[in-house]
Amino acid sequence: MFAAENGLKGDPRLQAISEAIRVVPHFPKPGIMFQDITTLLLDHKAFKHTVDIFVDRYRDMDISVVAGEVISEAYELEYGTDCLEMHVGAVQPGERALIIDDLIATGGTLSAAITLLGTVQA
Repeated sequence: MFAAENGLKGDPRLQAISEAIRVVPHFPKPGIMFQDITTLLLDHKAFKHTVDIFVDRYRDMDISVVAGEVISEAYELEYGTDCLEMHVGAVQPGERALIIDDLIATGGTLSAAITLLGTVQA
């Protein structure tokens, strides 16, 4: 649908991009087809095609807002490290926030979220 609507139907760049994305069946749960773009990022030609298509699509849209400053908190996972980020100003001092973590293995993500909220005094 995207390709047809954007004049990209039959564009060989889309095939290269699609082939560069690794699909992991049934991850993180049965029925999900996880699209791992790590392999796309490692394929310089396919990644360039992705950026070129993105630029072509948005070049003439007079976009004046870019994602703002973020704060981050690194945390340990059972298989490495990760980082949780939040936009500055997304949560104001004194606000109450509900944290929902869909999978708690080590508690690292939950702990990082609590630390981030503490940083902004929520």
